[in-house]
Amino acid sequence: MFKRLSFRPPAEMIAGESVPMWRDVLRRLVSNKLAMAGVVFLVLLAVMAIIGPIISPHDYFTNNLDRTNEPPSSEYWFGTDSLGRDLFSRIWMGARISLIVGLAAAVIDLVVGVIYGGIMGFVGGRTDEVMNKASEILYSIPYLLVVILLLVVLEPSMWTIILALSVTGWINMSWIVRGQILQLKNQEYVLAARSLGASGSRILFKHLIPNTLGPIIVTLTLTVPSAIFSEAFLSFLGLGVQSPAASWGTMINDALASWTLYPWQMLFPALLISLTMLAFNVFGDGLRDAFDPKLKK
Repeated sequence: MFKRLSFRPPAEMIAGESVPMWRDVLRRLVSNKLAMAGVVFLVLLAVMAIIGPIISPHDYFTNNLDRTNEPPSSEYWFGTDSLGRDLFSRIWMGARISLIVGLAAAVIDLVVGVIYGGIMGFVGGRTDEVMNKASEILYSIPYLLVVILLLVVLEPSMWTIILALSVTGWINMSWIVRGQILQLKNQEYVLAARSLGASGSRILFKHLIPNTLGPIIVTLTLTVPSAIFSEAFLSFLGLGVQSPAASWGTMINDALASWTLYPWQMLFPALLISLTMLAFNVFGDGLRDAFDPKLKK
């Protein structure tokens, strides 16, 4: 009698090494050349905002009526304005203000929006309905009207602009967090944490919010250029940073009357506003693509 030989196929081999999510996200972000170009520009902008006024041979606030409206030269690298002030140092002081306003407003939107949206999504029920309706009512008020009224009541300054931009800026963040929490709160690991006696706040801040970091970070990077543009627009209207402080919006406003005669006075601030917004947007798009699981290879 012949014995029947049984053949068992070997266990399946792991095709590749398991890669942590953040490493995979970073790898795909670095491979996005457009997004990395945006990162390089933003790093250079931040560096010049710090050292630009220091390396300039002239300060940003001193009037020199003997050197008004001078074109770019070896002495005045970006030229001078109608009061003889050095545009090079004013450009980089404006970059400081724009970056501070954009980042500060984005951080406030992040904190308020994540907490508010997390509570809405996690608690649910009547609480979610009331909080969501309140945010919808606040969002229905014209954003620019709220900002202008607040700036009229308070003294115009950089910190007033940050406060004004944060009044309604957190709402989009809260809705995004709420939607993510609603998708995640019935997952197995959340139910396991509940069964082990974890408190609601621990589940929310330890398990749910960390798993929504991808959309939160993407939204945060897209909030910064919006705040920068809003600050420049308000300063252009005269409701933002007041002279002699430098802001890209005020510089464009100062150059508007004579831009055909002295185009460099408007060219440099307008170009930097456009490039900064473009850099933040392509970086945000790159982050969104890097966090998208459908693009994993």
